[in-house]
Amino acid sequence: MVRSEAGGLVSARDQLATSCGVATEYWDLGGALRVVPDSTVESTLAALGVHAESEADYEAALAQRRKDHWERTLPPLWVVREQDTNGPWVHHPDGKPPLIWVELEEGGRRYDLPCEPVENHRIGDDRLTESRILLPPDLPMGWHRLWVQQDDGDRQDNALVVAPRRLPEAPRGWGLAIQLYSVRSHRSWGLGDLEDLADLGVWAADELGADFVLVNPLHAAALVTPMENSPYLPSTRRFGHPIYIRPEKIEEHGYLPEQDVALVARLAAELRERNENADLLDRDAVWTGKRQALEKIFEVPRSPARRVAFAAFLEEEGEDLQAYARWCALAESFGPRWDEWPSYAAEVEPDPHRVEFYAWLQWIFDEQLDHVQRELLRAGMKIGIIQDLAIGVHPFGADTWAMGDLLTQGFRVGAPPDMFSPAGQDWSQPPWNPVTLAQAEYLPFRDILRFVMRHAGGLRIDHIIGLFRLWWIPPGAPPIDGTYVRYDHQALIDILCLEAARAGVTLIGEDLGTVEPWARDVLSDRGILGTTVLLFERDGDTIHDPNGWRTECLASVTVHDLPPTAQYLDGSHLRLWDELALLDRPFAQALSSHEREIEVWVNVLRQEGLLSPVDAPTPTQITVAMHRLLSRAPSRLLCLSLVDGVGDLNTQNQPGTDQEYPNWRVPLTDERGEPVLIEELADSSLLRTLVRSLSR
Repeated sequence: MVRSEAGGLVSARDQLATSCGVATEYWDLGGALRVVPDSTVESTLAALGVHAESEADYEAALAQRRKDHWERTLPPLWVVREQDTNGPWVHHPDGKPPLIWVELEEGGRRYDLPCEPVENHRIGDDRLTESRILLPPDLPMGWHRLWVQQDDGDRQDNALVVAPRRLPEAPRGWGLAIQLYSVRSHRSWGLGDLEDLADLGVWAADELGADFVLVNPLHAAALVTPMENSPYLPSTRRFGHPIYIRPEKIEEHGYLPEQDVALVARLAAELRERNENADLLDRDAVWTGKRQALEKIFEVPRSPARRVAFAAFLEEEGEDLQAYARWCALAESFGPRWDEWPSYAAEVEPDPHRVEFYAWLQWIFDEQLDHVQRELLRAGMKIGIIQDLAIGVHPFGADTWAMGDLLTQGFRVGAPPDMFSPAGQDWSQPPWNPVTLAQAEYLPFRDILRFVMRHAGGLRIDHIIGLFRLWWIPPGAPPIDGTYVRYDHQALIDILCLEAARAGVTLIGEDLGTVEPWARDVLSDRGILGTTVLLFERDGDTIHDPNGWRTECLASVTVHDLPPTAQYLDGSHLRLWDELALLDRPFAQALSSHEREIEVWVNVLRQEGLLSPVDAPTPTQITVAMHRLLSRAPSRLLCLSLVDGVGDLNTQNQPGTDQEYPNWRVPLTDERGEPVLIEELADSSLLRTLVRSLSR
């Protein structure tokens, strides 16, 4: 054992866990120190490739980790920021420094890089030196390769990533937050799509002066029924959801045979009837109809130029796209969960024509999304689309099927117990394995970023603190028995910034909840905006003054996981929570507490001169006043939820529920529960009033 800084003894188990980034204890929200169960520590270490059960095992594993470290010539990847000269360590025979050079991503080399010895170590008869490679201060941003050649001629290389020191300053402006599937037009196929996004965005830019539209994650679900409704539990984060394609906007639609034109028109008409009612959205019905139409359009011969463009897309996306398309074709036969496929499915080679169809869908999705972003910028938006990157994927979807041990099967990401979830939270997604991800040089993470950023002006990263540490829940264990696992946040954050700088994207981290203060400092130092929500800025009878909020953040009154402001103000969300057994107290007590909470808001808004000091305010007046209060924040980006703009009284997503509430299936409706279509937004006086309220 060794002694800790406090003087206590630290066991070999705790040393080993710490070296692997696995927490053996943590501080909860109440300030109490929680000890992680031994079984959790053991199973988490085993998932990271370290199997140990006794103190002797832990000591042996520690010794093996040290030995493995010294037997490596280089780490698998090294990330620096521009102008940094502190390169990776290199192990070499004592007194025999290696030849070191860099191959630049864009071509060319930098030779004869020096290294400085740091410490020596003996393995058997070999005496090794660990030296620090000194990098040139003028290396360009990019993904380079670092090479070392030992005295005996042996060569080793690794990825050398040079990230920007800081992202460019984000623009100042405001925009709309929407759940795209819920925002429909008269031309929608029963679900909001990319053409609807273009129509809404261009109108909002031209008529309202909006600078961006923040959308829900557009990642692909499994393309079979029953379809997963949650955009935060996709089958893959690597590719987009074809359900958002507008079939009539595909060039080949104009060359369909007459009978197929009639078929597509009939399918569209049947689904468009759904736009006129407030029934729950039905992805299964929408996809069934769209798939038939898309299959017909796919069979239309493409022009030479279109064939070239499709071939270029296939080449650019490479094996990742082929693997995803094969999975889609297999899922047609065996279902959306690969854990339920028969054993012989691994030997089945899917129909190449179906594989091409699913690859083609990604090309069309990419083409239509590119069109949307171009139209929004042409209409005057500063940012355009802000995409949303989900924290993880379905445990048995396309990504877990294709990525193997990059994702830790059996473990689930979640959150420890807190005042809102006494039993903790289980989000079901398998976490990245930090060991195998590093061995893969973080390329899978990079490729996801490149796909979601390439037709966007901004990217919101859901639960960005997951790039620092994640709450891992072992197989079969409840959330309360999980533990934190740390990641190489410097590598992840700097790779994120490099890809954002290349794509010209503004980054926004969802950093709500339990966040270590130094983590926010890291994000701010990189130029990544944080997130502030007005409804979370109340502490008892005090509302935190928006003038004191962070400048480098995106600020809003509410978010998609909270009730719309109108619903919050009238307290109807409490009736919903009571029906769903989510209240932690009797309904009458909860309602009384909520009424006092609203009184706090009204008093503060009156003190700020935003409400009449004598008249009883209506919910609409309070909503407007809250947005006027928000406008006083120095935050670079202000965000208006479209549900607030139409007075919607329906929660889009109710945390703590799965089948109990129709999460992610609620259409956009007004205060009367009537559907609101894009064409009708121009007549919304509330929306225009709230937009004026956000004026600086």
